[in-house]
Amino acid sequence: MSHIIAPSVLSCDFANVQRDVEMINNSEADWFHIDVMDGVFVPNISFGFPVIKAIKRHAKKPLDVHLMIEDPDRYVEEFAQAGADILTVHYEACRHLHRTIQLIKDNGMQAGVALNPHTSVDLLENVIMDLDLVLIMSVNPGFGGQKFIENAELKVEETKHLIDHHGSHAKIEVDGGVNLDTGKRLLLAGADALVAGSFVFKSADPTKTISDLKNL
Repeated sequence: MSHIIAPSVLSCDFANVQRDVEMINNSEADWFHIDVMDGVFVPNISFGFPVIKAIKRHAKKPLDVHLMIEDPDRYVEEFAQAGADILTVHYEACRHLHRTIQLIKDNGMQAGVALNPHTSVDLLENVIMDLDLVLIMSVNPGFGGQKFIENAELKVEETKHLIDHHGSHAKIEVDGGVNLDTGKRLLLAGADALVAGSFVFKSADPTKTISDLKNL
């Protein structure tokens, strides 16, 4: 199966969100990646439910929603109602991770778990069979445009080994510092999905940049 490209809407032009949503619709991208930040778990604040609902009205591709928030269980049902197709929570933010994963699935969404750069892949061993997605952060969460953390490549390899060892069907997604060079290396390491924000939206031709990533 061809790898998945998920442009990060956090890097779009907020004055022209519908235009950028239509660009993603008409491109070779597979998902919309939507970062939700609460200013507590990470030092930034981003989208709320009204923006997600607005994107959902125009999006023709799945919404891949990445929660960088404390106590995500409080909002799982609302994210389902807002239109999330995939809901990813951070390992570091969940006190009862298995329960959170089941709550996501009970609300009709695919369940993902994200790992910060310092968090070991081994910590997912007891939930890997329950996951649809593992999101490896290749930058520290909170802001776009950061430099790629090289250790992410090794973490992708470790995650791939964990998935294969247990016979899980989880996909591996990587978020942060993705470009044509790092993207190719991450795919070779075993990644299934690449999130790209600044690299897409700050390029001269975002549609072509998405195509270039898709054809790595």
